[in-house]
This record gives sequence, C-alpha cells and structure tokens, in this order.
Amino acid sequence: MVERPTIYIGRSAVEPLIAFLAQRGLRRLSLVADRNTYAVLGQQVENVLRNTGVDVNRIVLEGDEIIVDEQQVVEVMLRNDDRQRAFLAVGSGTITDIVRFVTLQTGGAFLSMPTAPSVDGYTSPVTPMVARMLKITAPGHLPQAIFADLDVLRAAPRRMIAAGVGDVIAKWTSTADWKLSQMLWGDRYDGAIALRFNAAREKVAGAAAQIGQASEAGIRALMEGLIESGLCMADFGASFPASGSEHLFSHFWESRLLYERRPALLHGAKVGVGTILAARFWQQIGAMTRAEAADRLARHALPARDVEEARIRQGWPMAVPQVLEAQARFLGLSEAEHASLKGLIVERWDEIRAIAAEVPAPDAVAAVLRQVHGPTTVQELGLQARDLEDGLEYAHYLRDRLPVLRLRRMLGLEL
Repeated sequence: MVERPTIYIGRSAVEPLIAFLAQRGLRRLSLVADRNTYAVLGQQVENVLRNTGVDVNRIVLEGDEIIVDEQQVVEVMLRNDDRQRAFLAVGSGTITDIVRFVTLQTGGAFLSMPTAPSVDGYTSPVTPMVARMLKITAPGHLPQAIFADLDVLRAAPRRMIAAGVGDVIAKWTSTADWKLSQMLWGDRYDGAIALRFNAAREKVAGAAAQIGQASEAGIRALMEGLIESGLCMADFGASFPASGSEHLFSHFWESRLLYERRPALLHGAKVGVGTILAARFWQQIGAMTRAEAADRLARHALPARDVEEARIRQGWPMAVPQVLEAQARFLGLSEAEHASLKGLIVERWDEIRAIAAEVPAPDAVAAVLRQVHGPTTVQELGLQARDLEDGLEYAHYLRDRLPVLRLRRMLGLEL
C-alpha cells in the first residue's frame, strides 16, 4: 500500500492546513487556483496564510475553460519563483491534476484543498491530461495532505456534485470490465482492491438522496467515496481498474470536443452517461445463452488489419499514432489467435454472465444519477447523436484492453 496522505474532511479546513504547515515546517507556498476557485476559497486561504507568516506565491490561472494540458503545466512552472516551495492546489480535478504533475517534476510538496466533490482523482497516482488533443495518462503522485471543507463542498455547483457521483458509480461497469479483461486478455487483477471499489461505490449510491440535497452527511459520504476510490487506484498502482468502457466513452468524447473546438463537459458527467450505456450491453450479455453467444461469435470474422487501421484513422484523427500503438496486439491477432479468443469466450460464458449479474440494470444506474440531478442521456449531456454513434464505433480502440465495448462488437450487440 502507498503511504496515506493526511486527510481532513470537516468544517473550517483552513485551521488544520495551518497546523499541518507548521508541523512540517512549510513556510513558503505556491497557491494555485483558477478565477472561480480563487474567489470561492483561494483568497480566504491566502489571507489567512499571510497573516500567519507564510510566504505565499499566488498563481491564478486565467481563462473560461482551464484544461490539464502542456500550456497550463508550463504556465504554473514559469510563474513559480526560484525558491523551493510547497504547492497548494485550491480547486477541483483540473487544478489538482495540474499541480500533481508540476510537483512531480519540481519535487515540491503537494497539498490539496478541493472546492467540489467532483472527481475521484484527488488521491489518484496518475495525471489524466491532454497532450496534442488526446487524453492520456501521465505520471503523478498523491498529495501529502487533503483539506476538504464541507461548507465549501456543499456550496459547489450541483452539476459538479453530480459529476462526482458519476465518477464513483462508474465502478459498477469498470470493475466488470476489469474482470472481463483479466479473464480474456490477461490483465492484472486484485480481488481485494475490487472489493474496496465496490464498498466505496455502494456507499455513494446508498447516499444518493442525501447527496442530491447537498446535506452534510451526503457530501461527506461522497467525498469519502471519491478519496477511497483514488486510494484504490494508488494501491493497485494504476488507474485502469477504475476506468472501463464508461471512461473510454468519456475520453473519446473529450478528445473529439477538443479536436472540434467545442465546449468541454465535466468528466464525471460524461462517465455517468457512459456507465448507463455500458450497463445496457452488460444487461444483454446477462440475458444471452451460451448457444446464442457461440452463434454470434461464429459469425464474427477477424477484421482485416488495413480495415481496422482505416477505422482508427477515421475515429481518432487527432491521435492516429498513439491509438495504433495501443492496438498493436489486437491488430496483430492471427486467425488462429482470434479463433482461440472466441473459443475462450464461449468456454467461460457462464462466468461472463456472472459478471454481468453484478452490474445493475441501466435504469437503476440512471435512477441514482437523477437523484443527484445528473444527466442520463447524451442529449442531456449536451452531445449530438453522431457523438454517441461514433463513441460506440471507435471508443474501444483507445486502450489495449478487452472491455464490454470490445465484446459488444464481437457479439454484434446494439443499444
């Protein structure tokens, strides 16, 4: 297990922050925020820190839409002075990830003050960021401490709270995809980590009504679930157990929106809708007999390599080399290997259906999201019909895994 950060979830989070800085002898600090999070919390924190004698270097990122990319990372590094400082991220997922990556490069201590319970990345071991318009997973590390003020979190926009719920309940389908990919593709699996993901997910799903009301108990449950989900990734040493087909949808849509210069959408909102879509395929698999699966697989021919490469170029024009590299194993399958894979699916069909039985019905997933006022369709999300159609066709190419989106293609399943 990784070393646990100091975690405070409660009221008046500035006070334990000051005590932590004094205990660790941290007297110089770069405070990183955007315009909104600086107004919500950053300015208050800066004033208190200065009054206690802390040397604060303020870095407020400008712009209506801040994303984790090369430009923002370089800006933070350039606006830091030549003195050794700890970094305090005052914001949600974007600010946290920028600071996570910067501190890994600079060696500065990394502290976090969340302003919204919107992502499970506060304790993630990696940095999701955009490089050349493609969502990638870059190195990162955990903060040394997290100071979450419940009053601030409860006042966060409801859409951000709903996004946090979407990121946690995604484990219904990401865990199922993880088990499937381990069974059929040989991915590393850890049952103890999976049980912890399940517990965090059920805690949040069970508190959906309270979270929808932004009650103190509900927001505490959500923040604890988000933190535990991130710690599961950290202990496993990778993020892919928490990132299945629902995240592949999200990453595809995010890359497309950037490529087409369309407004960004909250990560957890996209993931929540993706979870409903993935659950629909799991529901179909759970109702399918072995004989029907065998018949469908018998009709699935190994796609020609040049056809697959053309599809990748069509679906991922912003990242052709990266996606081709990710798909090297699939693109290199021989006829015999493809036949063996189909045989393995049929052989283990009862186990695959058992995994499907663990995934709630799509309507049940949607009901949780409605309780917290989150979107449940691509239309409510703000996407177009072609975004859904292309996500179904191309999202599975992004990673070297065998999630339900890949199995859906082999079985010829439709929404």
